[in-house]
Amino acid sequence: MAHDEKSKLGRRAFMAAGASFLAAPALAQTESSTTEIERDLDEIVPRNISSFRALDWRPYFDNTRNGAILVDVTSRALHYWSEDQSIYKLYPSSVPLTEDLTRRGRTKVVQKVEGPSWRPTPSMKKRNPEWPDFVGPGPDNPLGTHALYLSWTYYRIHGTHDTRKIGRRSSNGCIGLYNEHIAELFSLTKVGTQVLLI
Repeated sequence: MAHDEKSKLGRRAFMAAGASFLAAPALAQTESSTTEIERDLDEIVPRNISSFRALDWRPYFDNTRNGAILVDVTSRALHYWSEDQSIYKLYPSSVPLTEDLTRRGRTKVVQKVEGPSWRPTPSMKKRNPEWPDFVGPGPDNPLGTHALYLSWTYYRIHGTHDTRKIGRRSSNGCIGLYNEHIAELFSLTKVGTQVLLI
């Protein structure tokens, strides 16, 4: 068999393995009772891979001053552009469970916290009175390792220790990223970074 044919077969095998990986459910690091779940997270669900593609910032922002974050709730993706546009990042995200928990529009990063603490909002506590009033930093914290606080009260872009939530409707309003992704985004953003949720 020629080298080119072996190479093509190798690429096909790699792509097939990648497709199998994407279809398999992610393993959870911890079981969290602090977030509602749309369905059984061990179930294999279709992912919105076709919409997970690079975008240009121009249709969404007038400029990239202080950097820009676009969250596409439909495709469950977060896009980041640096101020000088030399850095572009695309991350899979979790999004709110329902439309009434989803907020769209323009906001900005107003605070950055490494090792955030978590408190349920009054509406979360009303729906789930058994939830704790406070969870400190650590593996049980639903905000993961880092959080970007937005100008909208109670809204954050944050990490999660429960990796099954990414790519799903699984939050009470916030946008979640894998911990390694929020750590990277945290290092790239600053207070004042523009944010648009669509």
